[in-house]
Amino acid sequence: MTTDAIHGLLLETLPSLKAFSIMLTRDRNWAEDLAQETVLRVLSKSEQFQPGTNFKAWAFTIMRHQHIDQARRRRREATTFGDASAIENLMAVKAPQEDSLVLGELLQAIGTLNKAQRETLMLVVGNGLSYEEAAKVCGCPIGTIRSRLARARQELESKMLGESSIPRSETTRESRLAELHH
Repeated sequence: MTTDAIHGLLLETLPSLKAFSIMLTRDRNWAEDLAQETVLRVLSKSEQFQPGTNFKAWAFTIMRHQHIDQARRRRREATTFGDASAIENLMAVKAPQEDSLVLGELLQAIGTLNKAQRETLMLVVGNGLSYEEAAKVCGCPIGTIRSRLARARQELESKMLGESSIPRSETTRESRLAELHH
């Protein structure tokens, strides 16, 4: 594949990469660094891209690996991660309209999901990857992707409806059975 073709694909994918980096890091500065590192890595490894495969999934895989490497490095260096969430950064100016309020609530709810669920939701729903492509990006079986997505959707529905949710791992078998009988 030509360098111009790779550059074109990268330019098309860049907005999705930036959004994915924010969801991964939950910190704008780190997200920007991650996106830049990913672009550099994609360009330096462009000869490894196989034409006919999904470029976006390939670039997301590179970003995910970069993120894991950076997170490990940051932990080793004992740097404190910023507390500013991606949601607050994305919602710098909140409009008073109801749609904006609902969107803000949804983004906050997404921010409370565990990292694996948030990542899966972003890949499949936010960026339109298939379950198979998301599984390749995350390095896990398709069933895990489906499970994470289903749990993320359930958790979001519960939060948006104002229901309290207790993670399944914290409930006992007896309490789940009791819930079924009521």
